[in-house]
Amino acid sequence: MIVVADTSVLINLCRVGHGSLFQSLFQEVVIPPEVASEFDRLASSTSRFSGLKLPAGVHVQPATTMPPLLQSAIGLDRGERAALALAVEIRADAVLLDERRGHAMAVQLGLQTLGILGLLVQAKSAGLLAAVGPVLDALRGDAGFWISDSLRLQVLRLAGE
Repeated sequence: MIVVADTSVLINLCRVGHGSLFQSLFQEVVIPPEVASEFDRLASSTSRFSGLKLPAGVHVQPATTMPPLLQSAIGLDRGERAALALAVEIRADAVLLDERRGHAMAVQLGLQTLGILGLLVQAKSAGLLAAVGPVLDALRGDAGFWISDSLRLQVLRLAGE
């Protein structure tokens, strides 16, 4: 499976020590330069992400075209826009992102999406995580990743916990 990732999924999983999941779950993880720059900026300027590095095996590739739908899209940041354009261009199997507007645009573009929570459920199913609950707690506490109590319970049910 070839995926394109946005910054949020990458940096938050790296923050809680699970950056290796990308290489374990996917054949190839590609990011546009805008995502790489945002990751580096956050890792050098935000204390909770201080010193983080991109996970092994992540490849940087620019998108060479911008679909018209993305050119006029409102509410997407540069990284989301570039990740979506790259996913369309390389015909990625999925795009990894968490933001609601990015997900809605991905659907309009005909792309499959996978967020950090779905990725954790997939990792547990594949035997790569013993439990999802502690990772959810770390995401909330260490990375500052917002997860409602009801969503947390839903994810735990899906993971069989």
